[in-house]
Amino acid sequence: MIQHNDDYPEPDEGEPLDAAQEAEDIRKETADEAPELAEHDRVTELEKALEEANSKALYAAAEVQNVRRRLEAEKSQAAAYASATFARDMLAIKDHLDRALAAVSDELRQDKVASNFLAGIESTARELNAVFARNGVEKIEALGQPLDPHKHQAMMEIPSADAEPGTIVEEMQAGYMLKDRLLRPALVAVAKKGN
Repeated sequence: MIQHNDDYPEPDEGEPLDAAQEAEDIRKETADEAPELAEHDRVTELEKALEEANSKALYAAAEVQNVRRRLEAEKSQAAAYASATFARDMLAIKDHLDRALAAVSDELRQDKVASNFLAGIESTARELNAVFARNGVEKIEALGQPLDPHKHQAMMEIPSADAEPGTIVEEMQAGYMLKDRLLRPALVAVAKKGN
């Protein structure tokens, strides 16, 4: 016959044994009788808390470093492209100077007074080109190039027997880049198959 131990009651037939709960109950009873086990449990809890705190501190330090890098990159980008709006506004002045110089006839270039005036305009245009070059503003190549929708804006198609379809055959307005960013697309006419 099986003897019953009164310290550990028999489980009810209808209830399953919860091994984890039973182990916890035994551990608590033992800890009450052996204080060194309670101290060991406390040390284990503290070590676990320390490990979690260290993990959180490392995560926070990594996050701070990522934020610092991101801010430095944004600062660098802002400094590199801060002049974009100003450069875009200056393109209108360049367009006016180029149109003025293109409109001057050969007769007017022969006139002494007009030629001095033109020399000043040409000097201003050269200086503006030099300022653009120093600041990374470059003209986009267009004529004879295949249409690149990232740099060119097709305004019309022109039938052409000489040029491949999709090739730029006329530039209506020059386009410009600021380093690797588009300031203004080139307005162009593109060849299509001739009739």
